[in-house]
Amino acid sequence: MAEMLNVTEDTFKTEVLDSSEPVLVDFSAVWCQPCKMLDPIVKQLAGEWDGKVKVVKIDADANPNLVMQFGVMGIPTLLFFKDGEIKERITGFMPKEKLVARFTPHFN
Repeated sequence: MAEMLNVTEDTFKTEVLDSSEPVLVDFSAVWCQPCKMLDPIVKQLAGEWDGKVKVVKIDADANPNLVMQFGVMGIPTLLFFKDGEIKERITGFMPKEKLVARFTPHFN
């Protein structure tokens, strides 16, 4: 499984908005049960999409400005960025097949 980069308010612009490849951002928190259910799926996707999509994790508790900036109302929230813009938003747990179906159209 690919190691996911932990992004903070300080590194968000460089790692996500200025990225040359699409970026899947996982907003989560250590206490969040649905986040724990989603985590292995997101790690699988990071491995499967290696070289196509960068997958990063944001601790919602430690980065409240990013939570507010992107209107994250619940966690887990997955945001798919391409060219610095949000192309897809999913809040809550979703099975892997449905995540893949929602995100893959934005690869090209």
